[in-house]
Amino acid sequence: MQTSDSIVIIPTYNEKENIENIIRAVFGLEKCFHILIVEDNSPDGTADIVRKLQAEFPERLFMIERKGKLGLGTAYIAGFKWAIQHQYDYIFEMDADFSHNPNDLPRLYKACHDEGADVAIGSRYISGVNVVNWPMGRVLMSYFASKYVRFITGIPVHDTTAGFKCYKRRVLETIPLDNIRFKGYAFQIEMKFTAYKCGFKVVEVPVIFVNRELGTSKMNSSIFGEAVFGVIRLKWDSWFKSYPKNK
Repeated sequence: MQTSDSIVIIPTYNEKENIENIIRAVFGLEKCFHILIVEDNSPDGTADIVRKLQAEFPERLFMIERKGKLGLGTAYIAGFKWAIQHQYDYIFEMDADFSHNPNDLPRLYKACHDEGADVAIGSRYISGVNVVNWPMGRVLMSYFASKYVRFITGIPVHDTTAGFKCYKRRVLETIPLDNIRFKGYAFQIEMKFTAYKCGFKVVEVPVIFVNRELGTSKMNSSIFGEAVFGVIRLKWDSWFKSYPKNK
């Protein structure tokens, strides 16, 4: 049995071009990571590819199959609950499309395991703008959205919409996951904001974000709009609620 204290959660929908390569890249790292795929009934056969790989990696590769495309936030929450139940100490979020470099996983792990962080964020904006192959309009939209969120919420994070993260298990055990409201990219903001309000140490680790080469992006204007306008409600609600505290 190949044991690990760490699991990488990868939500998938129509990722047949990327899924095998990303799994093999993670399993090729010197540190042993496990992977949990949260699969939203992709019509392109993504789940079939994962099942074949499970025969090759039966002790390291796991999958939750859902009935349809239910949203990024609910996929991660399902993954978080599974990871907590299975007692992983370090729980990662990562995309399937290589926009997040698997080689950065050990750096996020080190920030939490060795350097005292409770949440480590793979940050595109902590040291300038580290984005490759995005149209300039999307770079500017993402960059200024993160600045806007930081201004509204007061959270000391430069890349507030980042989706490449490592959590210590106790963070996810403390946050009331069933109360997380947002399902799209605002989910990423709400999780960071809630962890910060609970008193956890949130740090940023500089990474280079590379736009996907294969498959289709899931980003659209409604998802982005949720991220921009949802933060006002998030901040407003925070004035009237209490947050469980880091013990």
